[in-house]
Amino acid sequence: MDQDQTATPSLSRRGILAVAATALAAGAGVNWWRHRPQHLDDPSLQALWTASFEQPDGTNLKLADFQGKPLVLNFWATWCTPCVEEMPLLNAFFQENKAKSWQMIGLAIDQPSAVKRFLGQHPVEYAIGLAGLDGTELMKNLGNAAGGLPFTLVLNAQGEVQMRKLGKLTEADIRSWL
Repeated sequence: MDQDQTATPSLSRRGILAVAATALAAGAGVNWWRHRPQHLDDPSLQALWTASFEQPDGTNLKLADFQGKPLVLNFWATWCTPCVEEMPLLNAFFQENKAKSWQMIGLAIDQPSAVKRFLGQHPVEYAIGLAGLDGTELMKNLGNAAGGLPFTLVLNAQGEVQMRKLGKLTEADIRSWL
């Protein structure tokens, strides 16, 4: 073998490694950009912290009571299959982390009777608000312009957005909150 034949595979490997490293760096940058803390604008924050909803038991759920600690806000409906599928993951996260000051609210964009019936069969430990159409408007103010479900917003103790996700949560999404 002459020198040119042995150098070619080495250069090809280096080129492939360079492309892979660039792609990895770009992916890491995009991931950081998507998951960096973000402030909500003042009207959105005001709408969030002044909102209140009836709970299935008839008591009032005031979102202002949840300020100052990490908060997972999950918009869902009983008729939304991905919403129902992610609820056990959310409940497990809440059970494991409530002692670490994590809070969770599920806002049901649904009929109160359907939510009550659903929770009678599939109870969760975190707070549930009967949000209806008011919840849809709040969800849009918080960055879900399409109004799709499920939609999850994770806020840190300072009220900064740690994550916004439209669609079903995965275990990896939930682990990233910690």
